[in-house]
Amino acid sequence: MSSAPTGNVYDLIVIGSGPAGQRAAIYGAKLGKRVALIEMREVVGGACINTGTIPSKTMREAVLHLSGYNYRSIYGMNYRVKERITMADLAFRVQHVIKTEIDVTEAQLSRNNIDMFTGTASFVDATHLKVTNSRGDNVYESKNIIIATGTKPAASDKVPINGTTIINSDLVLDLKQLPKTMIIVGGGVIGVEYTCMFAALGVRCTLIERRPRLLEFADQEIVEALSYHLRDSRVTMRLNEEVESVVENEDGTVTALLESKKKVQGDALLYAVGRQGNVDELQLGNIGVDSDARGRIPVDKDYRTKCASVFAVGDVIGFPSLASVSMEQGRISAARAFGDESILSNPSFYPYGIWTIPEISFLGKTEEQLTEEDVPYEVGVAYYREIARGQIRGDTTGRLKLIFHRENKSILGVHIIGEGASELLHIGQAVMALGGNIDYFVETVFNYPTLAECYKVAAFNGLNRLRRGD
Repeated sequence: MSSAPTGNVYDLIVIGSGPAGQRAAIYGAKLGKRVALIEMREVVGGACINTGTIPSKTMREAVLHLSGYNYRSIYGMNYRVKERITMADLAFRVQHVIKTEIDVTEAQLSRNNIDMFTGTASFVDATHLKVTNSRGDNVYESKNIIIATGTKPAASDKVPINGTTIINSDLVLDLKQLPKTMIIVGGGVIGVEYTCMFAALGVRCTLIERRPRLLEFADQEIVEALSYHLRDSRVTMRLNEEVESVVENEDGTVTALLESKKKVQGDALLYAVGRQGNVDELQLGNIGVDSDARGRIPVDKDYRTKCASVFAVGDVIGFPSLASVSMEQGRISAARAFGDESILSNPSFYPYGIWTIPEISFLGKTEEQLTEEDVPYEVGVAYYREIARGQIRGDTTGRLKLIFHRENKSILGVHIIGEGASELLHIGQAVMALGGNIDYFVETVFNYPTLAECYKVAAFNGLNRLRRGD
């Protein structure tokens, strides 16, 4: 194909303005390159800001505040900040945060002189993109293109999404009113997070998951603790069950028919079984790149696709599908596009955060993985109820679990459940990344009273077990 108009030629073009796309575009601009960012929506931020991470985590914060959930152990089970909580109450806080995040993102892109184009991008060939919008088509050229188009909720013929009583995760805030009973299909991160939120609001939830346990990639003990809290919040869990069909009833309720012939009825149903890569419009065949059944694009260690001039990052390449990791992938891909090999990143130190109630955060290996790998390890545990800060905060259910090597005492994994887990984890992350061992926590003075003391208590607990040979 002939060259695009001079003004349409860039050193780097990024498709998608979510966390991965933002970071890739900004890093390219920091290298002094001419960068364009193409976004299909009228607003920047992708699913992360507009329908996914930011809205769901903001909604969680609103749920915890308005329901008084975190303080019920102190003030009683009937304690609430607001007696009748509505979907409008939750949406109000969410919309405020979304607007602020969009403003911040637009300012960052503008400050770095990144050209923004709105429209649907498709590949003409390996170096040319056609962008289609209401005003027509334009062709842009670059020797380096990064796909960061993210994902959308997966759909199923068995589940007729209607936007009112049968919804996906993008439509949660469109619910007209808070249902009294709810069916959640899918025990992955999204399904479990929303189950926790609705349960905290007093909604009777039934969680249906086809696998034998929730969150199979997380530590089993931590997931068992979460499962206990779900049941304690009157959540009914149907594990090893699969939905055969979903029916809208005449009275406005919904019935999920399971393959085991069970029937589950609720006022509303949330379908949260996986995500689908946004690749349908890209015309990947024009550059010889394939995606799998879930729309995920295969890449190498530098996030380069089979087409040498095209990279892919973020949720569109699959697991772990975390905003934080997507940002790092975007940064690395932009660096590699311009031959910068100096940026190194170790995925084994990437933290995971799951905003259930209580939240879960972890990094490193699980006990199950270490057992399978025949690694000699020991465990130290600290409970929030043993820590003054845990009592002050009213969180007596949390725990921190350190897994360390029995011989050299190096930290192999940190697993936390409890409020503040995703912040608390970063202490363990730093010690692991810098090669410290469990003795660091014994010899370090932590502020009192803080949850950080959990590390010292867990370290003593683990070393005591090691000495006793437990």
